[in-house]
Amino acid sequence: MSHTALIVLIVVIAAVVLIAAAVIVSRRKRSEHLREKFGPEYDRTLQARGDARHAEDELLAREKRVKKLSLRTLSPTDRERYADEWAQVQRRFVDDPQTAVTEADRLVTRVMDARGYPTGDFEQRAADISVDYPVFVQNYRAAREITARHAQGRSSTEDLRRAMVYFRSLFDELLGTPKPHKVEVTHERLAS
Repeated sequence: MSHTALIVLIVVIAAVVLIAAAVIVSRRKRSEHLREKFGPEYDRTLQARGDARHAEDELLAREKRVKKLSLRTLSPTDRERYADEWAQVQRRFVDDPQTAVTEADRLVTRVMDARGYPTGDFEQRAADISVDYPVFVQNYRAAREITARHAQGRSSTEDLRRAMVYFRSLFDELLGTPKPHKVEVTHERLAS
């Protein structure tokens, strides 16, 4: 092998090694970004997808989808109106917990719609919300699961109270007026 061919071979090998290293570093940074941004939602998606590449592709697709939405903040008038509606729903909980939880779910969906989130399919709503509210989407899913279990007669009034707390945590964030009290974050395992 000639001296020139040897130098070319060394340069090509070095370039391949550098490109491979750059790809590895880039993927590691992407993974760190997504883990940090999505928190428990990253782990949930990883478990659902089975491997990091597919999970991360899904989370990146969510980010792209939400960036294309025309999201808006609520006017002070709308925030006040929704807050008043929430207060009515919360008062109703004392006499009729099941109806109150159903109304809380509907109110959260209406606020999502008012903010510009598509509200058709629950899983798509949860995926969209996970981009901006990754901590609260876990509560949202748990609240919906409790509501579904209650419809089957498999939850208690205490479960419904937790669902109200979970819906309220997301509601406050969507309204843009998070409460200073500690928000309960669920670690319930949801049925698939």
